Amino acid sequence: MKSTKETQPTISFWFRLSDILRISARQALRQYKLYLGVIAAIAFGTAGVIIILTMGEEVKNNLNNDLTLLGGATIIKAQFSDPLTAEEMSTRRQWFHEETVEAVRGVTGVADAGLMTRVVAHTVMETRTIQVVVLGVDQHFWNVNQLIPIAGELYGPQANEDRALVCVLGEELAQDIFGRTDVVGERLPINQSMYEVVGMLGGDAAKGLTKFAFIPLNTSLQRLSVQPSKIYIRSATWDDVDIIAETLPQVIREAQSVERLELDVSWDALEQVKRIVWWVELFVYFSVAATLVLGGYGILNGVMNAVSSRTREIGLKKAMGAEDMDILMQFLTEATCLSILSAVFGVAFGRLGVELACYMLGTRPPEDLFFISSGMSLVFSLVLGVGAGFYPSLKASRMELVSAIRYE
Repeated sequence: MKSTKETQPTISFWFRLSDILRISARQALRQYKLYLGVIAAIAFGTAGVIIILTMGEEVKNNLNNDLTLLGGATIIKAQFSDPLTAEEMSTRRQWFHEETVEAVRGVTGVADAGLMTRVVAHTVMETRTIQVVVLGVDQHFWNVNQLIPIAGELYGPQANEDRALVCVLGEELAQDIFGRTDVVGERLPINQSMYEVVGMLGGDAAKGLTKFAFIPLNTSLQRLSVQPSKIYIRSATWDDVDIIAETLPQVIREAQSVERLELDVSWDALEQVKRIVWWVELFVYFSVAATLVLGGYGILNGVMNAVSSRTREIGLKKAMGAEDMDILMQFLTEATCLSILSAVFGVAFGRLGVELACYMLGTRPPEDLFFISSGMSLVFSLVLGVGAGFYPSLKASRMELVSAIRYE
């Protein structure tokens, strides 16, 4: 067992530490009105850091899913070019196999992929014969392009499996054929087969697709005798586009021939998106950093003023036996308490911000992210308080006893 003489210094240390913490916290709370700006700056800066670290990946995923905003920058189109020379025409025409698209879906970074057929057919309405570009697609095509109908519904996997005679029309094509766009439920003849119109595409989301008719992929294979000519691939994020475009030819080569294979990637749109996001991220991080720096400067300035206004108090404490380290620890602890208190408010505001972002985005990140980011913010605030309060605390501890007591 430890002797009484050995335990006394330890007990004395903890008593002194508890006294310093109690007095410093009380002093910081008494002068909270002087530090409202500092508390607000650190609190909102801390909340910003927590929200960015917690929701950053979720926001990025939602931006990647919003293909209207990205202009299709995360979509890659793979197709076989038509033979142009006599030598190319002598080779067998290429098309994509189901095994190929399954292999593509297994590539890391691919969110979804779907086959598409394309054929020019005709429809007869009263006395008119109208040419119609018919695209055979399944539910993966809707997912890849994030399409939603403006009327009716988009057929699903069951219609594709059953080779159903249903179709979805673009609003421009519906206007050309029927003279109106409210055509859900109408019947449309395409190459001697009668299709029921079940949905309508239009608006900005379907830009470039409103002049086509869409039928189930398996229906087009059976009724129109056309093979899949294109694969639409959506990357999970814009960072995956480069990797997918590089590995795609090899993946397809393992499933079939890649002769005359072409990849269509919107590199310009992708670079523009990355550039915009980079500037937005820079602005956000700069704003948060500036807010925290201002908070640190506020702590420095506030503690300096406290030292100046309490010079006589410092002298009296030294006269009563307080050591330089006691004075330093008191003011340093006050600065740290102020910083930690602000960070606690910041964690609370950050939680509110995360909940609001989750509600707006309709998603929720792992709860561990919030606790990790909160812990990092508290540690940073502790370092900020110590760093900003060290110089004025050191200045207070080095005051001469006689000069401090005589200070008016």
